[in-house]
Amino acid sequence: MILLASPGQGAQTPGFLQPWLEVPGVADRLAWWSAVTGLDLVRYGTTADAEEIRDTAVAQPLLVSAALAAYEALYPESTELRSERRYGGAGRRPDAAAGHSVGELAAAAMAGVLSPESAMVLVRERGKAMAEAAAITETGMSAVLGGEPEEVLAAIDKHGLTPANVNGAGQIVAAGTLEQLAAFDEEPPAKARLRKLSVAGAFHTEHMAPAVDTLRRVAAGAPVNDPAITLLSNRDGAVVADGADYVARLVEQVSSPVRWDACMQTIRELGVTAIIELPPAGTLIGLAKRELKDTGVELLALKTPEDLDKARDLIEAHSS
Repeated sequence: MILLASPGQGAQTPGFLQPWLEVPGVADRLAWWSAVTGLDLVRYGTTADAEEIRDTAVAQPLLVSAALAAYEALYPESTELRSERRYGGAGRRPDAAAGHSVGELAAAAMAGVLSPESAMVLVRERGKAMAEAAAITETGMSAVLGGEPEEVLAAIDKHGLTPANVNGAGQIVAAGTLEQLAAFDEEPPAKARLRKLSVAGAFHTEHMAPAVDTLRRVAAGAPVNDPAITLLSNRDGAVVADGADYVARLVEQVSSPVRWDACMQTIRELGVTAIIELPPAGTLIGLAKRELKDTGVELLALKTPEDLDKARDLIEAHSS
């Protein structure tokens, strides 16, 4: 059983899309999605600097477009199914999909819940709304690496912060105001290291409530299908079989913690035998290496087109 995973904000690095432009059809798809989002995704993915692609309104569409471009390279049959009603609904596809935070929009398109164009419209509005919400108050996020989970969560709560990402494998992300994070930095949990994340705000916390309201209005008109494959939710790791429910979860997730630990537990329970992380890959595979090391699951970070043959071999060997 093979699962495709799509990473979240913070995974992007300058120039990561450059080699993908050599793959037939990718440049055309990125040009189309650039028209949909009003952003020059090719420039942002090739020549833009780190500060430009740190902008939430840019980073989120860039990440979703990269994941979908790589997905279509892996599953070319999907490019023949681009209508709102049929994308992902027939032909060869992965057995399961999951996304971390904004990566859930890519997962929704891979599962046929949304068309790529609908996913790009929603991520465009999501990114803008979250950037606007982040500008209201100076907020941020810090990764807590190591420590006892109970002690880490207690320390986060003590400082009025939110465990915005519970990622498993000894990683929890705390989010809140810069003042709260500064106090947390001075009094970290025992046996834990803190690392400030390069994000523009306290995502997946109450600070994103205005963005939820905006996205709820936009999503109400999106054409939605039930998933054609097993689709996991960040809210609680559950397998969601109803497309409308999944989109509603996507909307509410903007101000709710990401439970990637629960997703990995579901991956374990489903008996997934291989995971391919779509570009810009590495983060989720790193977590899986630590959390799922006893399962024998094969892992591949699809970083560049040079990894496509390895990914196709995994698909051949592990697809149900």
